[in-house]
Amino acid sequence: MPLHFNDLDVTSEAAGLRSVLIVPCNMCPAVTVAVREEQPFIRLFRNFLKSAPFEQYLADLRSRLNEKGISTDVFRSPVPHQWFMCMWTAGRSRKLRERAKQHDGVIVLGCTSATQTVRDTVESPDCRIIEGMEATGIMNAKLKIAPPGNVCFEDCKVVPNSCQKAA
Repeated sequence: MPLHFNDLDVTSEAAGLRSVLIVPCNMCPAVTVAVREEQPFIRLFRNFLKSAPFEQYLADLRSRLNEKGISTDVFRSPVPHQWFMCMWTAGRSRKLRERAKQHDGVIVLGCTSATQTVRDTVESPDCRIIEGMEATGIMNAKLKIAPPGNVCFEDCKVVPNSCQKAA
């Protein structure tokens, strides 16, 4: 099952930057947002391979940053095999490297592995890497396909990471 996340305060972390590139992992963070908003993860016949709740989350994040005078762009990964940042190809990483050169910072929406992928990819020491989410555990849920082609998660529980249980 996907990882569960809590949002981190990216607006204060991005203070002083002129522009940021938002780099989302399109699986675990998108599932977290859909479950939190109690909406379908994907509506196959409406948004096909986009999670409408996650798209709204991205739009809201961009709006908050724009209000602080920070211009934003999103590094899209529309093909399902590119949704998992921890499994990106070298070609996908090269595209990110080129796009990141145009920004002062990169906001990563994903797990620690996703953040490491971005750190390993972005070569500029002048580009600030900002974690936008923090993993709190693993979601235990039932996948449900509901008419008309809505992919949903129900009976969700967050199972804490073993290191969090000890803390």
